[in-house]
Amino acid sequence: MKYPDNFITPTGMCNPEKFGNIRALVAIFNQMKQRIFYFINTWVFVLLLMVINLSCSRQTPQSEQLIYPPVNLDEIVGMSPVYSIEIPDTLDFAGEPVPLDIFYIRENLDRELTVNTYFHSSTLMMLKRANRWFPVIEPILKKNNLPDDFKYLALIESGFENVTSPAGAVGFWQFMKGTAKEYNLEVNDAVDERFNVEKSTEAACRYLIEAYAEYKNWTLAAASYNTGNNRIDKELARQRVSSYYDLYLSNETTRYIFRALAVKLIFLNPSKYGFQVSKEDLYPQIPTKIITVNQTVSDLVDFAHKHKITYKTLKYFNPWLRDDKLPNRWGKIYQIKIPEEGSLIYSKLTGGK
Repeated sequence: MKYPDNFITPTGMCNPEKFGNIRALVAIFNQMKQRIFYFINTWVFVLLLMVINLSCSRQTPQSEQLIYPPVNLDEIVGMSPVYSIEIPDTLDFAGEPVPLDIFYIRENLDRELTVNTYFHSSTLMMLKRANRWFPVIEPILKKNNLPDDFKYLALIESGFENVTSPAGAVGFWQFMKGTAKEYNLEVNDAVDERFNVEKSTEAACRYLIEAYAEYKNWTLAAASYNTGNNRIDKELARQRVSSYYDLYLSNETTRYIFRALAVKLIFLNPSKYGFQVSKEDLYPQIPTKIITVNQTVSDLVDFAHKHKITYKTLKYFNPWLRDDKLPNRWGKIYQIKIPEEGSLIYSKLTGGK
């Protein structure tokens, strides 16, 4: 076959006719030698990598041995037993008996009591925060002649955190914007009184008093706080029953009262449910004083520094202030809380402990 002078064969070898027979053979030999050399080097390198990888996979580094020591699973199970929660023989909500003899009532309570007992971090934090906020809410309930058990509604609604739900409910009592305005809470870009614990508790009391006047039953009033009066009215009429415990409702509203009951049982006797909380572990109340304002505050940072606190501290004690200024066109009276001097020091709040 005649090859072009610059032709490279399919195997990569040069055209032999260009160099003559001897020179062509030498060239072919050199090219073959180079290819064999590269081939051997490549496989030696691959084999070396395989040996290193196999060696590493068969060894456990000393540091790894220290971090992950052998574990006896039987010992772990023995150290952390999990017990079924005892259901009380009798129980009431706001003085109204819970029919625990009905199997699904008992099992609903069992579910919520188990969840809240073994959801340790959440329940523990509620126990700590409640020590600060129950003393604020309890007197307002008492003043409005509401049973003390309603404080647990605020607790299960928010865990005593100023949270906002996906639906837009806000604050400890989780008021929607429209309902808040119905009960005389101010809600705008600068002020949102749903974050004011005292005012939102007063608004919740007004709602519950109206609901009780309609149902003559505190348990139904509490359920309506979760799902609304219209839904309770509709379901009572449609299902032709008169008790909350006989109503078929959404899963959330079905669980609502039982969650409050479970939290109530735990709070009445925390150690019974495994919560060992000393008095020093509970969040203390923080003494505050009131600054009355009846005009615009153009800069709340300046206001804070004027009263010898930081803007952050001002916002902590007054989360209802939603902007960095407080417009007050109509001369409305606002009460702004600031901590008493020295009351931010934890050791002073806990008696030096």
